[in-house]
Amino acid sequence: MKILILSNGHGEDQIAVRIIEQLYTFSNPPEIVALPLVGQGYAYKKLNVPLLGSVQTMPSGGFIYQDSQQLWRDVQGGLIPLTYEQYKVIRQWGKTGHKILAVGDIVPLLFAWLSGTEYGFVGTAKSDYYLRDETGWLSHTSGLTRWLGSRYFPHERWLMSHPRCRGVFPRDSLTAQGLKRWSIPIFDLGNPMMDGLEPSQTENLTIPPGTLTILLLPGSRPPEAYNNWQLILESLAGVMGRFSDRSVVFLGAISPGLSLDSLQFFVMSHGWIYEPLNSGQIRVNDDQVLGFTKDNGTLILSQNIYRDCLQKADLAIAMAGTATEQFVGLGKPVITIPGKGPQFTPEFAIAQTHLLGNSVILVENTLEVGPIIDSIINDPQRLEEIAENGKRRLGNSGAAQRIAQCLMGQFWNL
Repeated sequence: MKILILSNGHGEDQIAVRIIEQLYTFSNPPEIVALPLVGQGYAYKKLNVPLLGSVQTMPSGGFIYQDSQQLWRDVQGGLIPLTYEQYKVIRQWGKTGHKILAVGDIVPLLFAWLSGTEYGFVGTAKSDYYLRDETGWLSHTSGLTRWLGSRYFPHERWLMSHPRCRGVFPRDSLTAQGLKRWSIPIFDLGNPMMDGLEPSQTENLTIPPGTLTILLLPGSRPPEAYNNWQLILESLAGVMGRFSDRSVVFLGAISPGLSLDSLQFFVMSHGWIYEPLNSGQIRVNDDQVLGFTKDNGTLILSQNIYRDCLQKADLAIAMAGTATEQFVGLGKPVITIPGKGPQFTPEFAIAQTHLLGNSVILVENTLEVGPIIDSIINDPQRLEEIAENGKRRLGNSGAAQRIAQCLMGQFWNL
């Protein structure tokens, strides 16, 4: 049996790869190929998953839904002929009778339906948490949306309830429960986004006990991430001033797609002084790590110890999507600052607070960050509520293995 994986974004590619890795562990794994509808599919290439058809990076980086100008830029960049070529490849795949697993939103789901073959869908983009929580509808949710009853629109639910759709894997239990009202084959198996975040077996990051440790997440797509980074840096002086009586460590968990040289330039322009690490109490198992000091703060930039940074940090200052959700899923609080986009706009930031609830605190400007952090870490009850909320909304690790088991068993009997 062969499976074609369709995905439409960097985060979606990563989730798909986690499922593929688990499929490869079976004694009779299916033959897998992938078609990333957005970008070059680097996550697939890293795992040596063959790519089918044409791939191309669009100017928007995949955020055409948030800005009509971004859509026009993509059209000028060749979106229409690329989409048509991808459609033809998918239709040809469907004629072979092999299966499709769509990962993302309606775009790969629609392509899976157009293929004419059986398909499954891992819904990563939509959640009913945008509209409601366990106690009821959120105040901003319109009457029409309440009547529709789900973040998934009727045409999307039709695609998921089609006889050729053999299974749907929503991103959280609240969404899964809501979709069960329709004739949709729902499998509530968790969110693969939380896989692979367990503490490293080796000690890659050592920080003295009692140190206030803050994760910095500027996002992954240039040039937006560089603009986000400058906003985050503006907030650090206020944080250190608020906690002048203790050491503060800032962990910059930097995407491999960003330039450390550019980030270092911004850091030093804010008065931080370069200082090699591993000579004192802070130790980092990363030959390429950069360290800086200023007043009572230490700033670390690393592209190689992402999950260690997430595990060690007490809270985060973030302007990111997937990384913010993963940190919240570990039960920790996040302070966010709205940016200029194309991803992390004020509208995106507000929607993220709906999705992640009280785990995310949205501030209007960088001056608010220090006082907010002070109020959070000195409120044990609030921290406990944040921990419970994050774990409930993102679920337990191991979802990729559970989805793979379902695919190999009751789903397609591979």
